[in-house]
Amino acid sequence: MCSVELSKLLPHLAGLLVFSVDTSGSVVVIEARTRSRVPAGCSGCGVVSDWTHSRYVRHLADAAFGGRPVRIDLSVRRLYCENGSCPKVTFAEQVPGLTVRYQRRTPLLQHLVESVGVVLAGRGGARMLRVLNVRLSRCTVLAQLMRVPLPPVETPRVLGVDDFALYGGTYGTLLVDATTRLPLTLWEGRDAEQLSHWLREHPGVEVACRDGSLTYRQGITAGAPDATQVSDRFHLWQGLSRRVHDIASAHRSCLAAALPPDSETGPARVEETVENTTADTRAGRHARRLFGAVQALTRTGRSHSSVARELGLNRRTVSKYARAHTWQEVVRRPPRKPSSLDPYLDYLQQRWDEGQHSAKILHEELQSKGYLGHYQRVKMAVAPLRRGLPLDEPRERPPSPREAARWITAHPHRRSPHINDRLPRLLDHCPELRTAHDLVRRFAAMLDNRDATSLPQWLDDLANTGLAPLTGLARALREDRHAVAQGITTPYNSGVNEGRITDVKLQKRLMAGRAGVFLLRHRVVLIAHLRRRYASQPTVSPR
Repeated sequence: MCSVELSKLLPHLAGLLVFSVDTSGSVVVIEARTRSRVPAGCSGCGVVSDWTHSRYVRHLADAAFGGRPVRIDLSVRRLYCENGSCPKVTFAEQVPGLTVRYQRRTPLLQHLVESVGVVLAGRGGARMLRVLNVRLSRCTVLAQLMRVPLPPVETPRVLGVDDFALYGGTYGTLLVDATTRLPLTLWEGRDAEQLSHWLREHPGVEVACRDGSLTYRQGITAGAPDATQVSDRFHLWQGLSRRVHDIASAHRSCLAAALPPDSETGPARVEETVENTTADTRAGRHARRLFGAVQALTRTGRSHSSVARELGLNRRTVSKYARAHTWQEVVRRPPRKPSSLDPYLDYLQQRWDEGQHSAKILHEELQSKGYLGHYQRVKMAVAPLRRGLPLDEPRERPPSPREAARWITAHPHRRSPHINDRLPRLLDHCPELRTAHDLVRRFAAMLDNRDATSLPQWLDDLANTGLAPLTGLARALREDRHAVAQGITTPYNSGVNEGRITDVKLQKRLMAGRAGVFLLRHRVVLIAHLRRRYASQPTVSPR
């Protein structure tokens, strides 16, 4: 292969004298040399010189060609520096696009290693490079990744601030440019001092989007006092939804009123069925034992934490059993889903009353009537009859506190007919949930219309409800009312931050959660810029 043909395949070899190309081994070896009497710039002072001192051979690893690794044995000159004041007496010439000082990889291969490291990190990057016939360890891939400089930070006009779970109970802070949607930096912790220090080093932030955290509010006030703070509308709605869930949990006994009154299994029938069918099960015995123990200890005035330590339970479990009025409320018994056997339950009951107690024979009779299900389902269906209990017919359970809170916070146009039938019945029965529903709808109207005129009156009504969750929320929002009003009326929000936090969690999982803060910051920032760079390049479709 001549030099002209090779330079067409490997453009970075253009301008070199190629002596030979050895393709007999597992590695393609290319022997080449630089041209003589071509001046080169000194690496110390930049003065051009063509006074040759000697030659030596550099062995450069290049990107794979034809599925095989490539090694370039390049003979380069060492030149004298003709500048008498330069501290360097001799210097080695560099070939643009092919050689870099103190590096045994070509820029093409080095860029490939760095890009794979940014996308896949150490172990995954080493595996991918092995597929590309580049043998590097995971430590080398990580070292090359950390050598890549971070892009310079430009002060954003609109800054997004949010926290994320780093590991265990430790949280981190992520800063995002809301205009370019690119991450700026992240660090461990969510203290106000570090945020204010960063803002003082990068003056010029005009708008700062954040959640309702007091820490971030203080940090932004100290570091950028002239910036307009915006309390994110998503976090505002999330905080209100959590308070509605707390109210629904406190009024759990009212949730059964959502069921249709003319149902075959009304609330009393449901409780009776649950008690009969679960009293003798392992879950029922466990729930009764824990309910009795927790209720006995909490009646003495002991705290939930001390009860949890004595019984070896989680504090949330103790709180759940302490709030319950009966042990049936804490039994996990999801409603039975409809099955293909439901149309034949009346026939099974009839044949059982007639004296036919063989599940095998009953299954054969159902098959003659068109039943296509398995024998095991028939055997399980008649099991309650053997214990003197009724058939386990499909029934509807009362909504959970989470479901009731979702019904209240959902937009009326997005509610299903099932919810529209049960929610009015629930609100008519429970005035506290009715109050929460009316306040939620008023706040939703403010968000939809981006009008905060009625916010002060809404906060007063929120504080006067007499419900502890809503009273606490009103107190917190009143302290941050200016940022809340900006969140309602302006288009700024922390949606970009939430998307970037999802990307941070993805990068953590790719590194099995063992990444330090420095490596995580490097990858999160670089991979965002890498995606932006390749997304802006036009796609060439094959012909």
